[in-house]
Amino acid sequence: MQELNYIRCGDYYIPDIRLPEENRPIGRWGRMHREYLREHNPIRFNDLCLTGELWTYLADLNEQAQIRLELIIEQMKAAEGVTEELKATDQMAWVGAMNSIRSRAEEIVLTELIYS
Repeated sequence: MQELNYIRCGDYYIPDIRLPEENRPIGRWGRMHREYLREHNPIRFNDLCLTGELWTYLADLNEQAQIRLELIIEQMKAAEGVTEELKATDQMAWVGAMNSIRSRAEEIVLTELIYS
């Protein structure tokens, strides 16, 4: 068990409790997962809050989700033949294909990482 330091405020001693410093943003995916935890897994959410690990956990999850999204998009582009050549010849077809790929990749990330 950790030894607590106290600060004197008037006639009272108050525990000097500080959260760990975390400067990374939690981003879109982290915010979505935070809301999911708050609504569907409040015990886990409270545990992360009380131990001071919530922000670090969400920042890590956001980074993992972003990396996974980029990887899935690249794999789908290669599998479906969406290339820079298509972009140069038919921009509207390229935009439609990329929008489709991105939305499907986001659904995969939401299912695998955010809402699980």
